Amino acid sequence: MAEKAKKLEAFVWEGRDRKGNKTKGEMAGANVALIKAQLRKQGIMPDKVKKKPKPLFGGKKKITPFDIAMLTRQLATMMKAGVPLVQSFDIVADGLENKGLQELVINLRNDIASGTGFAAALRKHPKHFDDLYCNLVDSGESAGALEQMLDRIATYLEKTELLKKKVKKAMTYPIAVIVVAIIVTAILLVKVVPQFESLFQGFGAELPLFTQFVVRLSEWMQKWWFVVLLGIVGTIFLFREARRRSQKFSDFVDKWVLKLPIVGEILDKSAVAKFGRVLSTTFAAGVPLVDALDSVSGATGNAIYRDAVLNIKNDVSSGTQLQASMRNQGVFPVMAVQLTAIGEESGNLDEMLGKVAEHYEAVVDDMVDNLTSLMEPMIMTVLGVLVGGLIVAMYLPIFQMGQVVG
Repeated sequence: MAEKAKKLEAFVWEGRDRKGNKTKGEMAGANVALIKAQLRKQGIMPDKVKKKPKPLFGGKKKITPFDIAMLTRQLATMMKAGVPLVQSFDIVADGLENKGLQELVINLRNDIASGTGFAAALRKHPKHFDDLYCNLVDSGESAGALEQMLDRIATYLEKTELLKKKVKKAMTYPIAVIVVAIIVTAILLVKVVPQFESLFQGFGAELPLFTQFVVRLSEWMQKWWFVVLLGIVGTIFLFREARRRSQKFSDFVDKWVLKLPIVGEILDKSAVAKFGRVLSTTFAAGVPLVDALDSVSGATGNAIYRDAVLNIKNDVSSGTQLQASMRNQGVFPVMAVQLTAIGEESGNLDEMLGKVAEHYEAVVDDMVDNLTSLMEPMIMTVLGVLVGGLIVAMYLPIFQMGQVVG
């Protein structure tokens, strides 16, 4: 057991295959001797085996939620195929390119091999495995159905990450339009307008008001561009810090963004989808409804829905039906409430909540696609107005001179 729990490390090797051809690769193992033995089993005669050197700068990639979803899916697939959990970790670790994730997998493998429970091993890494993940794994271990639970968790993570990606795309597009418009305008004001300004000085006539405004704006930008840049960066930094440090400010932003046109509706529907997905997954795993609602409140991603779910939890604790409490909150769509009511009456609540999630995930998907189609002409319009306006301002005096000469 102690030998199995020994930490695995990455090795690089060079050797020859059965045909005498040179080959090389990487392998995870406890020491050089075991790596050589493993290579011989594969029909490779090792010439050189050494520890893989660590990169000088930055060696590990960040472990993303998508990495955790992929890891969970791999473990679920191998356990369903009858591969023991510890061996599943060995196989997964051997195929990972992300060294940070590989180290995490090896640490989990070593803990489990030394007798620690799976859920207990996961709880040592709260940065990557939240309470919901650990509680679901704990439920699966207790019920003796870990492979089914891992499959359910993997599906939940995959759906959730896909939804997050779509919402991020919806939020990124408008920001991208604004950023591009600001950059193009700044370049024109700082680099292009001054060229025209030197030309205007020889006219000897008063410039049109619009041209005067653009010239003065250009002069101000040339003098204070660094103040504008610092102001934008400082505003973004202060906004992020305020959201992180002040719960009241963060809640205010959550309520405000739901009122935005198009984007607000996407965020609203995505919160409903998350509510259905998380509650369906936890309830199907055998977690009592009141306890499941605790997990849901932190997973919706919005203060309005967090508070609504906490109110629902209190109502359900006192005997109120889930669908009745949802209707009383005034934030859940009618279809979500009706499907929940059908689920409660038929005894298939987890299935109907899954349908709620699927429906609103599809709605978000369609809305993001529509937003993308809408934003493309909007980008052209915004840039056309800004660039065209500046060009018109610069050419107005030239047009007026042409009229006077004519």
